[in-house]
Amino acid sequence: MREDAPMTAQDSLAALMIAVSASDEHIRTAELVKMSNLINNLPVFADYDPERLPRMSKMVFDLLEQEDGLAALFGLIRDALPERLFETAYALSCDVVAADGNVVGPEVRMLEEIRDELNIDRLHAAAIERGARARHMPL
Repeated sequence: MREDAPMTAQDSLAALMIAVSASDEHIRTAELVKMSNLINNLPVFADYDPERLPRMSKMVFDLLEQEDGLAALFGLIRDALPERLFETAYALSCDVVAADGNVVGPEVRMLEEIRDELNIDRLHAAAIERGARARHMPL
């Protein structure tokens, strides 16, 4: 992949999952496995080249180290992601956060940011969050 290749909608979904996982400064194995499973199995990623992931990870980590990096990341995501996939992006983020069974303050705040940035209304967000909790409930 060329370094100057534009960010795709799929890149933006992957970047958002990486960012929400990194929000608590601990990317857990369960979160990595969840991201991998989502990318390998969901129709939205059907033709996605997983070789793009290292570039997305580096971009996310570089941006999160900058003062206004999160705002810049959200700008890139909104530019690349069609509005019809905003709820999908939020659902993927919720699944990654729920994957390790431990939703902590920074992850909750990041989900709030994502909800606001992607203009997900509160009722839809609550339904998406509940679905993620139900899918990741331990026995």
